Amino acid sequence: MENVFQSELIKQHTSMPARVMKMQTPHGEVMTPAFMPVGTRAYVNYMTSNDLTNSGSQIILGGNTYHMLCSPGTDILEKAGGMHKFMNWNKPMLTDSGGFQVFSLSKNGKICKIDQHGAHFKHPITGQLIHLTPETSIGAQKIIGADIIMAFDECTPEQGGREAALSAMERTHRWLLQSIEAHSKNPNSAYGFRQALFGIIQGGSQRDLREQSTQFILDANLDGIAIGGEIIGFDMEKTAEIIDWVRPMLPDNKIRYTMGVGLNPQDLIDVVAKGIDIFDCVAPTRNARHGALYVGKPVVHDNWLRFESNEDKNRILIKKSIYAKDDTPIMEGCECYTCQNHSKAYLNFLFKDKSVAYSNLACIHNIHVMQDVCLKMRELILAT
Repeated sequence: MENVFQSELIKQHTSMPARVMKMQTPHGEVMTPAFMPVGTRAYVNYMTSNDLTNSGSQIILGGNTYHMLCSPGTDILEKAGGMHKFMNWNKPMLTDSGGFQVFSLSKNGKICKIDQHGAHFKHPITGQLIHLTPETSIGAQKIIGADIIMAFDECTPEQGGREAALSAMERTHRWLLQSIEAHSKNPNSAYGFRQALFGIIQGGSQRDLREQSTQFILDANLDGIAIGGEIIGFDMEKTAEIIDWVRPMLPDNKIRYTMGVGLNPQDLIDVVAKGIDIFDCVAPTRNARHGALYVGKPVVHDNWLRFESNEDKNRILIKKSIYAKDDTPIMEGCECYTCQNHSKAYLNFLFKDKSVAYSNLACIHNIHVMQDVCLKMRELILAT
């Protein structure tokens, strides 16, 4: 494989911004739209690397910088040769800067404090004081070794209105410049692989701030562009509106990434229709573990897709007694390992028995559904 990062527009839908991009990384190629299962702590919950590959996953979000600093620690990762080798994932990987965890932790001032330099928090086990700054975030991501790394940012809260959005945006922009400086000293990982650096558009729900932030990111001439903030993925109507604000400014040849999108299969369809390429979310595996299994299929409608299901919220709750004697798979026609080999009755039993086997089979199914939606979108775009 070539030690490069490149992105290329392959095809745009004839009547909407939806598109297929080819992204080349040192660990392989990705064809978008692509959903990234989340391995926050160097593993995707209850899924092996083989499970992820068989589900159709081309790229994962592996190893959140904050969590990797806490455990297992960058010294262990470096000795292993990086996250790819540590978790036996030989395909592309994106990691994040720790900005969202800092945002979450800073709600408790005893755990984490933010100032102009970065975030300062106590290790949850040892109590050791850890400083997460643009420089240390980039340094940690060099050791993680992901193909795509993120500039250190402050996730914009929705509480606090314009003042909070402006403050987070300005800090994010300062930290971006520091992240670029740290990355430019050596654009490769600690193991010699080329790393792409993405910047993150902030600005909350304020249109002028989003446009201002987009221009700042564009002027920095980064490898790719992310859209972040608490509202993204949480409020899908507002997410779509924000994408519409900034998309006219975005170049065609760079990857666009909405952070935290993927609560439901339809969410992927909605953001791709707006011109987004990649996305990640913990919800598919979290829903699976709690007994919520996706049911439905992407159906062509008005030259695009919609996820149709006879079930409320496009999912079933496997704990319900109606499934205790149901010998059919979760979804008829689903090609995932779980549906090809096990019934709702068996999954109902495993769930009630609190078996680890349930979580593995359930996560395999939900991730497969998300990847199948991406596959169907790629196929439709290429056929238009």
